[in-house]
Amino acid sequence: MKTPKGLQELIEDGIIDEVIRPLKSGKEASVYLVACGPVIRCAKVYKDAGQRGFHKLAEYQEGRKARGSRDARAMGKRSRHGRKEQEAAWKNAEVDALYRLDAAGVRVPKPHGFFNGVLLMELVCDEQGNAAPRLNDVQASPEQARAWQGFLMTQIVRMLCAGLIHGDLSEYNVLLGTDGPVIIDLPQAVDAASNNNAFMMLKRDVDNITAYCGQYAPELLATEYAYEIWKLFQTRKLRPDSELTGRFVHDRTTADVGAVLRQIDEARQEAERRQRGRDEANAMQAE
Repeated sequence: MKTPKGLQELIEDGIIDEVIRPLKSGKEASVYLVACGPVIRCAKVYKDAGQRGFHKLAEYQEGRKARGSRDARAMGKRSRHGRKEQEAAWKNAEVDALYRLDAAGVRVPKPHGFFNGVLLMELVCDEQGNAAPRLNDVQASPEQARAWQGFLMTQIVRMLCAGLIHGDLSEYNVLLGTDGPVIIDLPQAVDAASNNNAFMMLKRDVDNITAYCGQYAPELLATEYAYEIWKLFQTRKLRPDSELTGRFVHDRTTADVGAVLRQIDEARQEAERRQRGRDEANAMQAE
């Protein structure tokens, strides 16, 4: 096949030996099977912002740090330099997340380098040695669905312990490899500590997986993993090996609005009394 433009430099530099065939083309990138010596890997070539169809980019980039104050200002102003930096940050986010999560024991494709805007990574295979199917392409038994749900909840926990939330997790970006589910597609990974949308995105990730697995094991639809995980995270009790129950007791206590208003009024009156005291003291000094 004709070598894609984004991979030509990697062939010239001897990083890859051959482009075998396209594997997938999505809204963010095109993925190719490539030969690196005797090993077959994936090469992910990112699309530029003009070609990408991913929406609500700002929600995902909140909390990401630019390389310097000049870059941060430029990104805020959406200047040409700022758009270039934002594009680089978007591509680098997946690379950083893969290395970080791989080191934390999360089952993601093992990264093998980032060259000229191209991410090289492990090819996840099925038992026949073919490229692994996505979870949405597989029919599951109730037992398999329960096992996948449980495993993916532990992966979400490990990700959060590493400070990250996938942000777009669903059955469409989980591969079913020989050793079980593998999480892919991480350019929108969210920093859990600095993004105001963190819990919303965590809950959406959990709900998507629960809804898919719940088709085959309906009792999973009653679980409350997102709230349970987030509570443990907020109270600094979350660990990579935390045992989850899927149960969570919500606080149904009704707020006493009247009491809150009374406290506000009392604070206002106290502030007014203090101000009158200061005014009277100032008047006496002036006399």
